Amino acid sequence: MTAATSVSSVPHASRATAIAFVALISSMVCLCIGSSFGKTLFPLVGAQGTTTYRLVGASLILLAIWRPWRMPLAKRDAIAIVGYGVVLGVMNLCFYLSLQTIPIGLAIALEFSGPLTLAVILSRRLIDFVWIGFALCGLGLLLPIGDAATNLDPVGVAYALAAGVFWVAYILLGKLAGNTHGGQATSLGITVAALVVLPFGVATAGTSLLNPSLLVAGLAVAILSAALPFSLEMVALKRLPRKTYGILLSMEPAIGALTGVVMLSEHLTRTQWLAIASIIVASIGCTVTARRNQAAPTSTPA
Repeated sequence: MTAATSVSSVPHASRATAIAFVALISSMVCLCIGSSFGKTLFPLVGAQGTTTYRLVGASLILLAIWRPWRMPLAKRDAIAIVGYGVVLGVMNLCFYLSLQTIPIGLAIALEFSGPLTLAVILSRRLIDFVWIGFALCGLGLLLPIGDAATNLDPVGVAYALAAGVFWVAYILLGKLAGNTHGGQATSLGITVAALVVLPFGVATAGTSLLNPSLLVAGLAVAILSAALPFSLEMVALKRLPRKTYGILLSMEPAIGALTGVVMLSEHLTRTQWLAIASIIVASIGCTVTARRNQAAPTSTPA
């Protein structure tokens, strides 16, 4: 490689990194906007119906893009994808159920407790106790325990924490399903997830789900909160180091909180902002100090 070639590759690398950075930030913003917009549909179709719109719409879009039936699929991989899809569906349903009673930024922050716990368990180093402290501090400020002045609904908090538990299962099962082509695993997994939540949506909203105007709104939720973020994340993952990706992803609770303020007028208290900041610090810390072979927190395409 000549000196001229070396110099010319630097701007190219910087441009690729900048594109990946913008793609990941845009992915998180789209996801939070889509989720916030989805929350406005709750009075019409409920959280269950909105989750159905999100996953059914995303599955149809991704099936059309990837056409997974064209690729061979071993029985073992098919079983893994089914498990991955079931967990994905329940995780999404729990998250949207939490949004019924708590702000979106706080729901995302509580959901992060799942992957944070997994990262710490897999590491077991002294520095991780620092991040455990930050995470516990954030959760202590949010959980409605004792005299904590959070004013958060316990049921909503429980749903958000349950979503975090299923996020851990999603990470673990996603690795098994990852033996197949990424597009095939994701499109089939989201299709399974859509089938899991569909009965809940029908039971809650019934024929209202077929209302033309609501179908258009539901498609917008699917695009903004699933299909588009997933596509943008794929761009980012190809160009960003894993550690940088994890650090940027840690900002999602803050982005969700800001989106909630703008779109839903969900004004948080100083204590709640402090809790979000504490959980973000814990997430960034786990990412920065993670071992190379550690299973780091992973984002959810859907």
